[in-house]
Amino acid sequence: MSPIAVTPPSEDATASDLTINGIENNLSKAAPSLLHSVGTNDALSNTLTTLASNGTKFTNGTATPLAELDASLLITTLTTSPRPVPAPGSPEQASQKVCTDHMITVRWTAQHGWEAPSLHPYGPLSLMPTASCLHYATECFEGMKLYRGHDDKLRLFRPELNCNRMLMSTNRIALPSFPPTELLKLIVKLCATDGPKWLPKSRPGEFLYIRPTMIASDPALGVQRPKEALLFIILTCFPRMDPTSGGLRLLASRDDMVRAWPGGFGYAKVGANYGPSLVAQGEARQMGYEQILWLFGEECNVTEAGASNFFVVWRTLEGKLQLVTAPLRERIILDGVTRRSVLELARARLGKRCGALEGIEIVERKFSMFEIEEAVKEGRLIEAFAAGTAFFIAPVGHIHFRGKDLDIPIKEGESGAYTKVIKNWLKGIMWGKEQHEWGYVVEEED
Repeated sequence: MSPIAVTPPSEDATASDLTINGIENNLSKAAPSLLHSVGTNDALSNTLTTLASNGTKFTNGTATPLAELDASLLITTLTTSPRPVPAPGSPEQASQKVCTDHMITVRWTAQHGWEAPSLHPYGPLSLMPTASCLHYATECFEGMKLYRGHDDKLRLFRPELNCNRMLMSTNRIALPSFPPTELLKLIVKLCATDGPKWLPKSRPGEFLYIRPTMIASDPALGVQRPKEALLFIILTCFPRMDPTSGGLRLLASRDDMVRAWPGGFGYAKVGANYGPSLVAQGEARQMGYEQILWLFGEECNVTEAGASNFFVVWRTLEGKLQLVTAPLRERIILDGVTRRSVLELARARLGKRCGALEGIEIVERKFSMFEIEEAVKEGRLIEAFAAGTAFFIAPVGHIHFRGKDLDIPIKEGESGAYTKVIKNWLKGIMWGKEQHEWGYVVEEED
């Protein structure tokens, strides 16, 4: 399993040192139990990479007055005004505005660290107009789902990866650190509290969207490291986002559109990655496309499809069948949990013939729209799909690139053969049809 890097690589050693030193300082103040005794910047980077990969907890023996995030201190206040649950497929569910009865909030200050978490009725937040997050994009979040399985159980899907990635995101934008295991405990508690009502056993195959978020609530203006922050977790009703018949229609980005760049923050799940993309996304939808296919550089290298990772299945000029997606090393794209799971399942199950499916080589490398265009022209492109938490596994049927319409084959009705089998494997794990270590069962509360 490839690790989630905490710091992006940089050609400028001085800038890299500053980033690593800043993260070390952030961890030592906000979550000292995460900081390992290290002697060099390289060692620190390796330690944090390991931390983000497997959630290991380290100690360094350094005394600190700051309190760490501690889920065992949770204070629970249940609502006296329960909210109605929208019917599946209803306008209320489709609005993406309806949240469950409760939420969790935790406040952090530079003076005292993390306060006791609170589970309480869902409601508005109170922020000053000068709050840092409103002016300087000091905000990050995660996207997860709670599933009601066909075996009646509630499940999360690889939630430790989301918690590790959120730690990485907070450190990238100077928000306080935390033990990922404690964040996971809070997420599980909220799911156990609201899941039984909002995902009843009579609705197998349904899900709620989980949004852990951290914002800088510091009320002082000025470009500086925030001294106050708020972590909150909500559960939201969300519609299925299945593509229309024929697969996703993608509009390849133009030269004047850049989503992310090497040395930037495209690898972190921060709000600043999304707002600037909305103009292009809105333009694409007006033209009849669901998402932008984001390209980078003069080579038009493919990065992401909207906010999802992008995959192609093609034959090389030598006749080798490959599943190809963009690499993580430049930190331009997000290390998606669905992306990682697709790669791991494909390597484990599709490396050799699987039923009627030919064995396939799994490749992470740069590839360009010119290569896709050539593969379509020569009949070597087999299928393509996007992968992410919101869209899940969505087949791609069409790409518009520099005035040309490229039709992507979809040979299994509404999906390509490899797209279909990978999607079914993941659905089986998420909804309990396959017992797998990636399915995290949530014990329900009465």
